[in-house]
Amino acid sequence: MAGDDSAETKKGSSKNTKNSNESKLKQKSPAEFFAENKNIAGFDNPGKSLYTTVRELVENALDSAESISELPEVEVTIEEIVKSKFNSMIGLIDRERVDTQLYDDYETEKAREKRLAKEARASEIQAKNLASGKKNKEPGVSKVLKARGEASYYKVTCKDNGKGMPHDDIPNMFGRVLSGTKYGLKQTRGKFGLGAKMALIWSKMSTGLPIEISSSMKSQNYVTFCRLDIDIHRNIPHIHLHEKKGNQEKWHGAEIQVVIEGNWTTYRSKILHYMRQMAVITPYAQFLFRFISETPEKNVTIKFTRRTDVMPPIPIETKHHPSSVDLLLIKRLVTDTSKRTLLQFLQNEFVNINKTFATRLIGEMGPDFSPSMAVKSVTSQQMVRIHQLFRQAKFDDPCGDCLSPAGEYNLRLGIIKELHPDMVATYSGSAQVFEGHPFIVEAGVSMGGRDVKQGINIFRFANRIPLLFEQGADVVTRTALKRINWNSYKINQTQDKIGVFVSIVSTKIPFKGTGKEYIGDDISEIATAVKSAIQQCCIQLKSKIVKRLQAREQQERKRSLSRYIPDATGAVYDVLKQMTEEHTTKRKRYKEEDTVILDKVSERIITKETLKEKLAQHVEQVDYEMALEYATQSGVSEEPRENIYLQQLDPHNTNFIDLHSPTFVFRLIL
Repeated sequence: MAGDDSAETKKGSSKNTKNSNESKLKQKSPAEFFAENKNIAGFDNPGKSLYTTVRELVENALDSAESISELPEVEVTIEEIVKSKFNSMIGLIDRERVDTQLYDDYETEKAREKRLAKEARASEIQAKNLASGKKNKEPGVSKVLKARGEASYYKVTCKDNGKGMPHDDIPNMFGRVLSGTKYGLKQTRGKFGLGAKMALIWSKMSTGLPIEISSSMKSQNYVTFCRLDIDIHRNIPHIHLHEKKGNQEKWHGAEIQVVIEGNWTTYRSKILHYMRQMAVITPYAQFLFRFISETPEKNVTIKFTRRTDVMPPIPIETKHHPSSVDLLLIKRLVTDTSKRTLLQFLQNEFVNINKTFATRLIGEMGPDFSPSMAVKSVTSQQMVRIHQLFRQAKFDDPCGDCLSPAGEYNLRLGIIKELHPDMVATYSGSAQVFEGHPFIVEAGVSMGGRDVKQGINIFRFANRIPLLFEQGADVVTRTALKRINWNSYKINQTQDKIGVFVSIVSTKIPFKGTGKEYIGDDISEIATAVKSAIQQCCIQLKSKIVKRLQAREQQERKRSLSRYIPDATGAVYDVLKQMTEEHTTKRKRYKEEDTVILDKVSERIITKETLKEKLAQHVEQVDYEMALEYATQSGVSEEPRENIYLQQLDPHNTNFIDLHSPTFVFRLIL
């Protein structure tokens, strides 16, 4: 019996242990979460991962240079790494296949014969069609078997002239997910705050190689070199090497190098479009892009030169608007605040609440609240009351002083620099608000240009970064295609080459979808502002188009009149000659004013050539008067203007004053 009881006890304890293991809570680190859900950060596949890595590094480089008011100089290099070179980098010896049937790309002899016979038949049909003069169909892409495990590797390097990073902070800045310097309520380029960290995670997953960082800050006499990877499960950096080197060149900035799996072939156009659109929205930056292939003829080198040295102001961190906060944020602000009383808390932790208004709010909250009560003593129930009042009370809209749009001047320069359009119009709207967050919409519309397709070509920017994916559902796309009557502005949306550029900046961009690649069409404030900005550009373009049509009609009218000058001159001169003969022989008498003209004809003062010249002058005069009358009726009271852009004489001269206007910057050199 005792033995049976012991056996039952062991059996029961084993069962309890099994149940406890099944019900045990498990945790994931932030790095582990993003590694398993990498599509959220834009790392859906190798090609998209290569594009996102380039984008993250470029945007970090721009932020770093702009933070110290340095004109950005960014160099991006993508170097193709073949399999044998990659294996040598990780210390792996190449091995020939032994069991070929084991591999996914194995082709049986029967399948090979069938494929070759099919290709031979296709070649024979093409030869017959060519001999008979028939048009051949486009040859289909022959199916080339490729192993699932066969990957392409690339070394991505990004170098900038920014502020650099402190020596001791570099490991955590790259090896600890959800840690960084961009958090806070302000306009930022980043979407998740991951930056190069996600590139490191992807490198860890696809190649296992560490990331290499070189960095130096201004006035530092050394360069920090750090080689590290990330412990994904613990979300901490794993440092391979962290040292200081000499900095004889006095360089400042950062150079980041990472080896990842990618696909240049499928995402080549996306990466180049990204670089080109980044050059449009940041014409004050200089970009050098290089792709280095094992095959030299596939190499790509593109330089996007700087067009201006006028930079937008640095975005300013702002406080929360009362209508934009939730209960969780109120609790965090109460916990983190350094203010003592509730009155001071409301005044200093939120925008648009002064002392008088804060007192009124506290009085409305009820008898349990007072201006002098300790903010740390506010209970959870009282926080709910504060939140409810914030949602119902009326507050002034936040101003847009904390925002940093590209500027109408820079947007116009960027469009002209990269697209070379025939005409361009730009507009910058005033600050508006949605859900307590300020935003500014800037727009540009161009006609014609280089590498622009017929129809409407849409270029979208959010916080001064290009958006290239999921365009169809975006508010800009829907507005441009469905809500603008292009014909009313003398624009043919199917035949003309139209470029629509819209840039939205805000402390909170209302992205949709997990990838944050488009702005939803459901926020009426933003949709209205986008439509208004595009329409303002179209109104400007309409005036230019009317002037161009007027000039074209003037040329046609002048050409038509000038065509008849020789015949009209001959006919008039023949009549005058006949009248002169009649006057000379006195067969017919003419009035005194007529005889003056006839005498000039007989004296060869008036000839066929002089008549022709006078008629041409008359055509010019009539054409000018008709054009002036047409312009007056059309409301055009100005002569056509041409944009002129001047570079400063000495790029190293910093002794100047800039006077800003929406369409130009006047620089007074002292």
